[in-house]
Amino acid sequence: MSVHFWRMEREMMELEYENGKKRKGRNRQSLRAQFLSVRSLILCFCFFVLLLCLSSDRIPGLSVRPDSLRPVLRVPALSVLSSMESIQRSLRGRFPALRLEDRVQFPDHLLLILSSRIGKSENLDCVYYGLSDDGGNDFRKFRGKGETLVMPAISADDYDEIRSIVRCPNAPSNYSAAVGLQFHGDVVKQSGSTDRNAMVHNWDNVVYEAVIDGNTAVVFVKGLNLRPHKESDPSYFKCRFGIGNHKEDEGFVFETQAVAAAQEVVRCVLPRGMMKNLDKARGIRVSVVQTGTRGRMARPLPSVARIYASNSKTEKAGRKYKLCVCTMLWNQASFLHEWIMYHSWLGVERWFIYDNNSDDGIQDEIDRLNSDSYNVSRHVWPWIKTQEAGFSHCALRAKDECSWVGFFDVDEFFYFPSHHKSSISSENALRSLVTSYSSQGLVGEIETDCHSYGPSGLTTPQPQGVTVSYTCRLASPERHKSIIRPDMLTSSLLNEVHHFQLKEGIGHVKLLESTAIVNHYKYQAWETFKAKFYRRVATYVVDWQENQNQGSKDRAPGLGTVAVEPPDWKRRFCEVWDTGLKDLVISNFADQLTGYLPWQRDYIQ
Repeated sequence: MSVHFWRMEREMMELEYENGKKRKGRNRQSLRAQFLSVRSLILCFCFFVLLLCLSSDRIPGLSVRPDSLRPVLRVPALSVLSSMESIQRSLRGRFPALRLEDRVQFPDHLLLILSSRIGKSENLDCVYYGLSDDGGNDFRKFRGKGETLVMPAISADDYDEIRSIVRCPNAPSNYSAAVGLQFHGDVVKQSGSTDRNAMVHNWDNVVYEAVIDGNTAVVFVKGLNLRPHKESDPSYFKCRFGIGNHKEDEGFVFETQAVAAAQEVVRCVLPRGMMKNLDKARGIRVSVVQTGTRGRMARPLPSVARIYASNSKTEKAGRKYKLCVCTMLWNQASFLHEWIMYHSWLGVERWFIYDNNSDDGIQDEIDRLNSDSYNVSRHVWPWIKTQEAGFSHCALRAKDECSWVGFFDVDEFFYFPSHHKSSISSENALRSLVTSYSSQGLVGEIETDCHSYGPSGLTTPQPQGVTVSYTCRLASPERHKSIIRPDMLTSSLLNEVHHFQLKEGIGHVKLLESTAIVNHYKYQAWETFKAKFYRRVATYVVDWQENQNQGSKDRAPGLGTVAVEPPDWKRRFCEVWDTGLKDLVISNFADQLTGYLPWQRDYIQ
C-alpha cells in the first residue's frame, strides 16, 4: 500500500511539474507581449518627439529659421526634413494648397495673392527661378541645371474673407519675378510652364481693389493719372467684368459705363445680371478701360481686383453707431492703446484700422483692445501710398454701420478746451457734438483745426504716452481734420485726406478753436519721428526723401531729405507751452495712488 501511495504521489508531482512548465511558458509569453507593447509605445513616443523636433520651425520659441533674408541655393533633392514635414501636413490635414492667383511688383517687395486663406503664422518660402544664362527673359532656359533660389517670405496675412497675401523679397537679377511659394522645408520643385509664364503686374499700372456699393461697383485703379483733388469726366471710362483669365481682353464678358471718376477711384454701373443676384458676383474680376484717341477703347488695365463681398452690414438691424473712426497706419501699434482709450472716453464706438503692411504685432494689440471691450477691426490694406483711396474704401465700408465717421491719425487727439476751463466733463463730448448736428440735414462735415506739437525737449519716447509727454507747440493752427456723414458724400468719393467732397446742397461747419481743437503730435522725439520719416501713406504728399516741394506743410521745415537728427531737434517747433490736454488726461485717467496711466501697464515691473 505504501508502494502504491508512493507511486500516486510521484505521478502527482510529475503532473504538477508539467503544469508548472506550462504556466511558466504562458507567463513568459505574457511578459514578452507586455514587453513588446511597452517597446512599441516607447518607439511611438520617440517618433513623435522626432517629428516635433523636425517641425520646430513651426513652433514659437523653438524656431531655428534665421530672420535674415540671406538667399539659400537649393536644387531639387529629397531630404528627410522635407519628407517628414510633407508627411506631417498630410496627416494633419490642415494645410491648404498654395494656389497663387496674382503677383504685384512694388519698388521694395513682391506681393503674392493666394486664392485661399492660410495661417499667417506659417513659415513660407519664396522660390525664384533662374532666367537664361545670357540674362534674357527666356523662361524656357534656366540658369544651370534646374537651379532655384529660395528665400523666406517677409510676411503672410489674411487679405479678405477668401484670399491671403504673402510678401516676398524682390527677385535678384537673372531670376524671374514670377515667384513661386511653398511651405518652409518642402522639396523645391521645378517650375512648370504656368509659373514660368505667369503675369507679374507692375504697381504703377494695375486695378487693385473693387467693392459693390448698391447697384454700382467702385473700382480702385493705379495708373490712370487723374488730376489730384479734382473730379474727372466719367464718360472716358468703362468697367469690364469677367471670370477666368485676366490677360488683356481675355476672360472679360460684361462692360458697363462709368458714372463717376476721381483720383484713383472709378465707379461703374453693375451688369444687369449681377444686379439681380449679387451672390453670383463673388469672385468676378473687374478692370477699367479708358477711351483712346478718336474714341477708340484701349485694352483693359491689368487687374488683381475681384469682387468678393459688398460693404459690411450693421450687426443689429436698424441700429447705427453714432460715431466711428477710420485711420490708416504703418507700424504704430504702440500708440493704439492710448489713442483708442482716450477717444472711446470721448464717445467713439467703432474703429476701422487700415493696416498698410505693419510688422510690429498690430493684430495682437487689436486683439488685446477687443478683449477690453473696444470695438476695433483691422483691414489689411497692402497698397502703398494710397491713403486717399483707402479712406474712400473705408467710407463705403462704414456707411451701413455708422452715422458719422472721423478720419484722423493715431498721433492726433481731439480736445475740448472750453470744457476743461469751465470744469465740464469731456466724457462723451465728441459723440454729443456729432449728435447735435445729426438733426440738421444739410450738415455733412464737421471740421476742426489742428495744433502741431514738437519734441518738447525730449530725446526719447516716454511711457506716459504722447498726450502727457509733449506739451510745447506751434502758436498758429495748421490744417484741419474732419468728421463726415458717409451717406452725404459725392459718388466719386473724392477726398484730400483731411476732408471729403459733399453732395450738392450739403454744407459743413467749422468749430471755433476755443470750442474744440485737434492736438497733432506731429514732431515727436527723434527716435519716433525718424520711423515716420521713412514711410508716408498719403498718395499726393511727397515723401520726405524726395527733393520736391520742400516748403510744404506736410514736411518738417528745415529738415531736408536725409534722416539725420538736427542738433536742435528737441527744441524745435516750440512756441507755446500748452498743458491743457495733459492736465485733462492725468485728472481723468491716472491712478490716484500710483499716478500710472492705463497705457503704461507694459512698463510696470
